[in-house]
Amino acid sequence: MKPEDIIDRVIEIATEAGQRIRDIYLEGSFERELKADNTPVTSADLAAHDIIYRSLSALTPDIPVLSEEAADIPLNERASWKRYWLVDPLDGTGEFIAGSGDFSVIIALVEHNRPVAGVVYVPMTQVCYYAIAGLGAYKRTDKQEVRISSRQIATGEEASLRLAVSRRQDPQSVLKLFNQPKYCELVVMGGAALKSCLVAEGRADCYVRIGPTGEWDTGAAQIIVEEAGGQLMDIELQPLTYNERETLENPNFIVVGAPNLEWDKILRGE
Repeated sequence: MKPEDIIDRVIEIATEAGQRIRDIYLEGSFERELKADNTPVTSADLAAHDIIYRSLSALTPDIPVLSEEAADIPLNERASWKRYWLVDPLDGTGEFIAGSGDFSVIIALVEHNRPVAGVVYVPMTQVCYYAIAGLGAYKRTDKQEVRISSRQIATGEEASLRLAVSRRQDPQSVLKLFNQPKYCELVVMGGAALKSCLVAEGRADCYVRIGPTGEWDTGAAQIIVEEAGGQLMDIELQPLTYNERETLENPNFIVVGAPNLEWDKILRGE
């Protein structure tokens, strides 16, 4: 099974889950509770998880599914997986609760600890970003599908950097990470995957995430960004890897559209 043979079906699954999330969001009535790590989960998260888990299991019965809402699987079991689905049924639960509309459905296929295909579906705009290793990154709407590319900036070029930040984040907490914040513009968006997709399509140049995220938050975004010409890396500028640690929590990371720039000098390193 090649990812390109099933990518359309995976997009359909993400869309079905996204439509269910959208319906719950527009109804304005959902259940909410706190998980053991004090992060919120809603009935929309769980409904999307059920759709995705059931559908992926039917599509590829031999490929395990690791979802944020069913992640209590020890490394000694996961370590034998050469290929698996990595899923965040609702990325941006906080944005869903706040009513911003900035949330998405994330499905990635991981092989040998690296994502090789990914889908990010945005329920409220019905936009889908997807990528397959070696075959490019794309943005699909109900009207068209286009190949996307990150903005490339020549070394030494005097360009203002566009930084993707959350609307609920203090901009100064991001700007202080850069050597010359006066040359930075802010692009506001919620949801980790959506900010990464902004970089992939050239609407932002950089997104820095300081704070806890799970591997399911970055799997699909990483392959989309890479196929668009950018990189998603830890703060030491090494690509993230997957399913190699007992914890499924990511390190702090940075998403860049122009990998050729000297990001170690652009960042303060604090």
